[in-house]
Amino acid sequence: MTSPPVLILDNGAYNIKAGFAGVDWEPRIYPNSIARSRGDKKVYVGDEIDSCRDLSGIVYRRPFERGMLVNWDAEKIIWDRLFSSDVMNVTCPETSLLVTEPYFNIPNIAETYDQMIFEEWEFQSYFRCTPAALMPYGSLFETDSPTPQPPPACCILIDMGYSYTHVIPLRDGQILWDHVKRRIDVGGKLLTNHLKHLISFRQWNMMDQTHVVNSVRETCNYVSMDLKADLTACKRDPRHNPIVQEYVLPDFSPNSTSRTGYIRSGPNANPPASTDKPEMTKRTNVEEEQVLWMGNERFLGPELLFHPSDIGINQSGIPETIALVIAAMPEEVRGMYWAHIGIFGGLGNIEGLGERLERDLRALCPIEYELGIFEAYDPASQPYHAAQSLIQSSTYSSLPITRAEYLESGSSICRRKLSIFSQPPYLPLSGSVPEIMDGELSDDERERRYALGLIDEEKKGKKGKKKEDEEVISGNWGGRRRRAGLGI
Repeated sequence: MTSPPVLILDNGAYNIKAGFAGVDWEPRIYPNSIARSRGDKKVYVGDEIDSCRDLSGIVYRRPFERGMLVNWDAEKIIWDRLFSSDVMNVTCPETSLLVTEPYFNIPNIAETYDQMIFEEWEFQSYFRCTPAALMPYGSLFETDSPTPQPPPACCILIDMGYSYTHVIPLRDGQILWDHVKRRIDVGGKLLTNHLKHLISFRQWNMMDQTHVVNSVRETCNYVSMDLKADLTACKRDPRHNPIVQEYVLPDFSPNSTSRTGYIRSGPNANPPASTDKPEMTKRTNVEEEQVLWMGNERFLGPELLFHPSDIGINQSGIPETIALVIAAMPEEVRGMYWAHIGIFGGLGNIEGLGERLERDLRALCPIEYELGIFEAYDPASQPYHAAQSLIQSSTYSSLPITRAEYLESGSSICRRKLSIFSQPPYLPLSGSVPEIMDGELSDDERERRYALGLIDEEKKGKKGKKKEDEEVISGNWGGRRRRAGLGI
């Protein structure tokens, strides 16, 4: 029997990286959002956003909030568009799905993944894991050695995403969930919003132009190696210093040469090529152009990754967080963690990030240990490429859950089977469940065990619960939750 085609879906909070295993070696990238333009009043779903001509004041509706997929109504519309014949032409009942999920995924949300994938789209089988769980199968830690090297036994992964930055330790390919307690509340979304406030306060009011400001951030930002020196340099004449860039904003006219603007002068200048068409000729009146002078705005945003307290976030920066995580490991393996620190995620492509991180970690790393920082050429697509390698390995054949297994056992089979690959944070480790007789279980303990699949529906209802009083069905998450009267 031939195996079904496998669809890889790296379902990020900002972009979806999708493709078929063995066919699409590079991911197809689609926005994971629904947008409405204030100009033409049209609604754009996923890849349709690229066809929107007026990006000024575009309003987004995203399925993810605070790193969790909480709006399945919006996600269903986006995935329906993605699976349609106009985009990827996916025949769901004949396809296997590999999808990524957030770290510390809430059990109710995890169950909704199972319900939507098997009951709404009826995939033949599917496998769900976090992006970091895929990285041991990727090429992030590959070296220039002519002979292939196995992945490191111990490593630290820095997942720099749209909502948060996670520092994740791995040992023998497994995530050490007990130590994944270090999360930095700084991601691409916060940096974009921070830049919007800086620009709106100092130059142009761009609070409603999220798309344009996000493009400015991705184009201009870099990590400073000497913050005081760069701040001093920005005070010089903006036309004659090595930092300030002249960024021309788009005018959204039919004759515009750029939809998101361009750098006209300064470092990395990339003005549009001239053309002979009369409607595309260069403007003669430069005063009509709206120009952003990007000085210290270029590096003050990324500096929050190293000093979140600058804006009132009472957390450590990335270097200190890495040092705290490694210090919690056994002393005999700390050297391997210091030598294998990998960066991936959409925010990991900021210029100068690896150099600054290496410099700051050098002061925290003990002198007897070697320090190694590994960066990918395309940090955002690393989980996708790692998933390609996993699917081609012999390990993957036993991992997916089939639809027949789900229809027979429900989401409990997903919790049990997925825990073999990578222990989810919401599953108890062996020995962590107190040995209490069923008759002595409190209501909260009984509900927790039922949510974890440790007792069935009959045992859960032994004490005569009234479902109509104690349960509600959430139409947004699709799972069960208890009312506030029960202590939640």
